[in-house]
Amino acid sequence: MTSSDLTHQLRSAVPSQAYKGLIDSVLPALINCISDIAKSLRTSHYVSQAGSANAFGDDQLNVDVLAENSIRDAISRCPFVVTASSEEDPVERHVQIQEEASTGNIPEENYTVAFDPLDGSSIIAPNWTVGTIIGVWQGKTALGQPPASKLVASVLGVYGPRTTVIVALRVPGSKPTCLELGIGENGVRDGEVEVIRSAVRLTESPYKTRYFAPANLRAAADDEKYMSLITHYIQNKYTLRYSGGLVPDVVHALVKGHGIYISPVTSTSKAKLRRLYELFPLALIVECAGGAAIDPADGTNILERPLGDLNETAGLICGTAEEVEFAKKILLD
Repeated sequence: MTSSDLTHQLRSAVPSQAYKGLIDSVLPALINCISDIAKSLRTSHYVSQAGSANAFGDDQLNVDVLAENSIRDAISRCPFVVTASSEEDPVERHVQIQEEASTGNIPEENYTVAFDPLDGSSIIAPNWTVGTIIGVWQGKTALGQPPASKLVASVLGVYGPRTTVIVALRVPGSKPTCLELGIGENGVRDGEVEVIRSAVRLTESPYKTRYFAPANLRAAADDEKYMSLITHYIQNKYTLRYSGGLVPDVVHALVKGHGIYISPVTSTSKAKLRRLYELFPLALIVECAGGAAIDPADGTNILERPLGDLNETAGLICGTAEEVEFAKKILLD
């Protein structure tokens, strides 16, 4: 599939010319950088500390820095992206574009990109699947904006035996869509992209197999409700599919058509997932696939509450809608 073929595929989901920059420029650039990150990971045989820490105090790996630089480079050449921030550098900064900076000619259609360059640092050394999470917001900031309407696209790069990308689009006036792409070494540039599924959807009951991914399982030892939920899954013969990585565990549900991912908030397990860089983009993808994503602290929709600070964190329950509702009942009743 060539770049024009990909654009045509995306354009079929968003025919409005009001989002021409998003379809023709922003998304192809982000999909291409997923291919670049995959190549960097394949040649980074040693995963080591980079000697620095991000703003949250987490030690940075050499591969974190490679992924961060790749995305920054991609969006710096995209005139429609005017602001960017990342989990490694959680400050909204103006994207300096040489041509636009010199002429002052910034496009009327503009976007903010917020991303987690490489999610899964705890499992990348043993060569498990990891990913990149990117959210695209309409306008010049993600702060204070209603996520349900201003977060218009999400890109989820998955680095495993194959490199795949899940793209979700939800813009006013168009039907929400979620598709899966397979990416070759040279990405869109050399036509090495293929549509694996033009419509990623979670299925409806009856289910052939039911899956659960319980993050921070240790918390169940101190929380009766979480233990009760885990016991329910075991007694009802759910299949455990948990890697310790947010991206592969959520993607597993999207591929199999069923699943529930739980990152609880308990008295001994505080919220640690970043709302802007992880939760918002994943929630959009899950919702566009027909699922649900809620905050386990109060049961509210992840995309319901605007962002007040770039450093905000929360827990997550997401996946098949009826499974999310059941987990909510057990944990919050």
